[in-house]
Amino acid sequence: MRGRRIFEPEHKINDRITAAEVRLVGENVEVGVYSREKALKLAQDLEADLVEISPNAVPPVCRIIDYRKFLYDQKKKQKEMKAKQVNVTVKEIRFGPNTDDHDFQFKLKHAQEFLKEGSKVRAYVFFKGRSIVFKERGEILLLKFVQELAELGTPELLPKLEGKKMFVVINPKKK
Repeated sequence: MRGRRIFEPEHKINDRITAAEVRLVGENVEVGVYSREKALKLAQDLEADLVEISPNAVPPVCRIIDYRKFLYDQKKKQKEMKAKQVNVTVKEIRFGPNTDDHDFQFKLKHAQEFLKEGSKVRAYVFFKGRSIVFKERGEILLLKFVQELAELGTPELLPKLEGKKMFVVINPKKK
């Protein structure tokens, strides 16, 4: 049986429904509580499937529909939901505590491009060796960076020191 997919439904359908009574809802059906046999008979008459939609209800809620079409519509909705999701990328920009003005402007231009395209920017100052003594310089550098990008983005927090890195995350402003 290579190549054949075994169809295992995620809902109980037709004969797999074990409840003695079910509540029927949907189009072409009078809403109400029916015995399982009568509900199955109605589904057969309409040439559709009896599908258990809400198994935890008492009695379980069932609907008479074409099950494969129902699954197709569900997958289609999930795809649409996934397409509407926005995934945010985080771009990193690294500074040293003694970064020159020219380097600062160069990195600032990159950060502006990143924010315009909708990415978050994580700027950090990396302290190597004894340069940790210049924490104030790093903080001033990051605050200046945030101030320069004020029209394009807003910082999540003030610059924060973690280990040998002082960083700030800047979110793009909504258009």
